[in-house]
Amino acid sequence: QVHLVESGGGSVQAGGSRRLSCEASGGTISTKTMGWFRQVLGKDRQFVAGITGNGGFTRYADSVKGRFSISRDNAKSTVDLQMNSLKPEDTALYYCASTYYLGIGTSTSDYNYWGQGTQVTVSS
Repeated sequence: QVHLVESGGGSVQAGGSRRLSCEASGGTISTKTMGWFRQVLGKDRQFVAGITGNGGFTRYADSVKGRFSISRDNAKSTVDLQMNSLKPEDTALYYCASTYYLGIGTSTSDYNYWGQGTQVTVSS
């Protein structure tokens, strides 16, 4: 059973940057695709970015393309999300997730394990 813990959330002004980190324990993630999702209260959880096990492929939601960057360090069992040029609409609870699938799914049903989330608030 993989246990995921997110960190790095907080408050930031529009235009600023924030780096989220997800640390995995209880199992290896080096062969697993990892993803970041976000959720606003009252709305569905949405895909933000994903990365394959070896880091060779990444995928981004159109809304964050060019601003966010996902990376991983399998030796440390961590997956990071670098968020630049933040906008108020990026405000959400951000979740890390892992999946047994080899591809980068964009649906919550594609992922097996989830963290508790870390809040990011972007003020204008």
